[in-house]
Amino acid sequence: MAKNPKRPRDPNQLAKLIADIATGEEGNSYPEPTDAKKRKAGLKGGSERAKSLTPEKRKEISQKAAAKRWEQED
Repeated sequence: MAKNPKRPRDPNQLAKLIADIATGEEGNSYPEPTDAKKRKAGLKGGSERAKSLTPEKRKEISQKAAAKRWEQED
């Protein structure tokens, strides 16, 4: 059997399925990602984002983060 069931081809049946999922009458059949997969994606995301940024933008972001970390709480 397929890992994820096929969605209905008929637009009316698909609309009913979406409405049922939204109202909680039918559970979402897609599995939630495991913690390990979430972590792996998160670790990859930061380095991929850093590659796409210019050095100036990375510096700006890091300075803003450092200022926020050192900000005094009242």
